[in-house]
Amino acid sequence: MSETPTPTIPAERPSPPPATQGKPKESKPASLWTDAWRDLRRRPIFIISAIIITVLVVMALWPSLFTSIDPMDARTCELATARQGPSASHPFGRDNLGCDLYARSIYGAKNSLLIGITTSLATALIGGLLGLIAGYFGGWTDTISSRFTEIFFAIPSILGALLISATFRGGALSSITLVIIALTVLGWPMAFRIMRAAVITAKSQDFVVAAKALGASSSRIMFRHLLPNALAPVIVIATINLGVFIAAEAALSFLGVGVTSPDISWGLMISDARNRFLDAPLPLFFPAVFLCVTVLAFIMLGDAVRDALDPKLR
Repeated sequence: MSETPTPTIPAERPSPPPATQGKPKESKPASLWTDAWRDLRRRPIFIISAIIITVLVVMALWPSLFTSIDPMDARTCELATARQGPSASHPFGRDNLGCDLYARSIYGAKNSLLIGITTSLATALIGGLLGLIAGYFGGWTDTISSRFTEIFFAIPSILGALLISATFRGGALSSITLVIIALTVLGWPMAFRIMRAAVITAKSQDFVVAAKALGASSSRIMFRHLLPNALAPVIVIATINLGVFIAAEAALSFLGVGVTSPDISWGLMISDARNRFLDAPLPLFFPAVFLCVTVLAFIMLGDAVRDALDPKLR
C-alpha cells in the first residue's frame, strides 16, 4: 500500500508594513547651537547661575514683588533711626540716612543690571562689527583697525573710565548714561580682537571659498556665512564681561564718579556706607553681597557657555 503524501502548507508571507501617512519624519541635523544647548542643560553650574540671574532680572523689573517700600520716597527715610539694626519690618536694618536697607538693595538691582547688560551689548556690537570688517577685508583695513585698537588696550580701564566720567560729569547726560558710555569706550577692543581672530580663521574654510566662487557679495559672505561661525566666542566674552562691567560700575560709584543720587545702585550704596563701616557694617555688607553674587553668577554663566560652545572642552 502506497503512503498518501502529506500536503505541505505554504509558509505565510510576512504582511507588508502598513503604509505611513505622509512623508517619514526626518530628524533635524545637529548644529553647534543645538549641541551647546543640550550640553548646557546638563551642567549644574549653568542651572544655578541661570536661576540666580532670573531672580535678579525679576527683581530689577518688578521690585514691588519683593518689597512694599519705595526707597525713592523720602518719607520712608527717618534720620532718627539711622544705622538701626535688623527688625521684623526692616530685615536688613536702616542705612546712614535712616532708609530701609532691604528696599534699597532690591531697587539697586535695576541700575546695576541695566549698566552691565547695556554695556555688554554695546561692546559686543561695536567690537564685533569692527572685528568682522577688519578680519574679512584684511590689508590696510585690518592694519589701521588693529593699531587703533591697541591705543585703547594701553589705557587702564578703570582709570580711563574715571577720567571720562569726571570730565563730562554734570552735563546733559545722566550719571547712568555717562557710566555706560565710559565703559563702552574702553570695553569694545576685547570683542574686536576676538571677532577678528575668529573671522580670519573662518574665512579660509571651504564654504567661504565656495560662496566667493558662486559670486556672493562681501556683505552676504560676512553676515550669512562668517558671522554665524564666528559669533560663539564673542557671546562667551560678552557674558563674562557683563559681570565685569557691573563690578566696574560699582568701582566708579565707590570713587564718586559713577551713579549719583537720587538714583540707586549697589556701588553707590557701598560708597555711602564706607565712612561708617566700623560703626555700622550692615549698610555696606548687604549691597556688597548682592554685588558679589551677581558678578559671580554671570561669570559662572560665561564659563558654562564657553565650555558648551567649545567642542575641545567637552
